[in-house]
Amino acid sequence: MSEITNRDIEWLLNLDKNPSGKFELQKPVKNRWKKMFAFAVLGIVTLLFLGIFPFILSVRTSLYLINSLNFAAWPAIAGGVFASVILLFIYVLALFRKVKNTRYFYRISLILITVAVLGFSFHSLMFLSGSNAKTEEVKNLYRSMHPVLRMAVATVTLANSELVITDIERTPEDYSRMGLTLNPNSLHYRQETGYVHAVDLRTIGLGYVRNAWLEISFRVLGFRTLRHTGTADHLHVQLQPMPNT
Repeated sequence: MSEITNRDIEWLLNLDKNPSGKFELQKPVKNRWKKMFAFAVLGIVTLLFLGIFPFILSVRTSLYLINSLNFAAWPAIAGGVFASVILLFIYVLALFRKVKNTRYFYRISLILITVAVLGFSFHSLMFLSGSNAKTEEVKNLYRSMHPVLRMAVATVTLANSELVITDIERTPEDYSRMGLTLNPNSLHYRQETGYVHAVDLRTIGLGYVRNAWLEISFRVLGFRTLRHTGTADHLHVQLQPMPNT
């Protein structure tokens, strides 16, 4: 066996060092942390999308049934609810593929999902928090708004609790009273469906980013938006033109 020299020992001690004197092990550790951070961010974004998508699907399905297949409001709402339930059930099937007693588990899961979606939909369609209405009159007019528009407002409110409805239903006399030019085609009037097809939302004092996010949210859900001033700066949101109107 050859004798180990001091030079050999020094070479072994500096095996993991590069010419600059830094350990090469540091670079893989740094890269690993970057990958872990990127994976965590991707996971959070994915979870947020998966959580939000059932609400988007429900509203967009309802709008599709109305605008493309001429469904009435309530059958369209039912179609949107059904689509949301199916999607959430697919989530359960994907996440719990190896659960024991699958038939019983899936049956109970479907029931719970249906109850939860129906509960959210009923509350969205029937009730508006006072904090989301400019006045008591606006709150009382909430049910005069088209049901799909109500679902959209409730969906956006989940992410933006400070959303405030400033106006819903108008009459020709309201335009004169407010000093505005009469608009004979306003969707703030009750339409042939029996509902108002437009709503105005507060934008004053909320900042550019929040208002931009508010507008983008309704566009993603499938509605037309217009930022304009009438009596005050606000965001106008309306359904797409309805068949035969």
